[in-house]
Parts: sequence; C-alpha cells; structure tokens
Amino acid sequence: MCWFRFFRGQIQTEEIPIMFEDKTLVCKECGKEFVWTAGEQEFYASRGFENQPQRCKPCRDARKNATRGERQMFDAVCASCGKACKVPFQPREDRPVYCSECFAKMKENG
Repeated sequence: MCWFRFFRGQIQTEEIPIMFEDKTLVCKECGKEFVWTAGEQEFYASRGFENQPQRCKPCRDARKNATRGERQMFDAVCASCGKACKVPFQPREDRPVYCSECFAKMKENG
C-alpha cells in the first residue's frame, strides 16, 4: 500500500507494509463460517483483487465443477501393457498413450 504525505511543499510516497489477520467470513452459499487466512488475503492483494471471497472453499470448488461440466474421456490402448483404457485427451497416432498404472510406474522411475 502506498501512502502520500506532504513535506516542504512536495508530495512524497512511502511504502507501508500491510499486516493481514485471519478473518472469519460467512459463506453466502451454505451459510457456514470459514476462515479467510492472512496468507490468502496477501495472495488476493498481490493479484489486485479488492473483494473478499463470498463462498467457502468447498462451495467455490462445487460451483467451479458445476460450470465446467463433465470431462470428456477418450478410449485408448496402453502402449506399454496393451490394456484398453480411458484418457482425458484425444489420443494421437504419433504419441504413445499409457494407462494410469503404467503412467504411474513410468513417473516413479523418472
């Protein structure tokens, strides 16, 4: 936050750190209380958000998922084990596709 002051006819600006404290808010969706932490407030301020959240995290997530809709899944065959699987992207002929088990094994092995 920037404060202004007059000094000998000139305007000077000074950066004054803002101290955030946890706030208890009431969700407008479910009516339950939730804590808006000092860290979350600092994040909001750093992004230029001026309004505090009106919904708790579970209600925000539910609302986001409801507007996003169902995720489309595509049929594929795992390039490693040959099992049929479903993936959340359109498989391409030039790229291998792995089932979740084989993908996890590959990720573990680096």
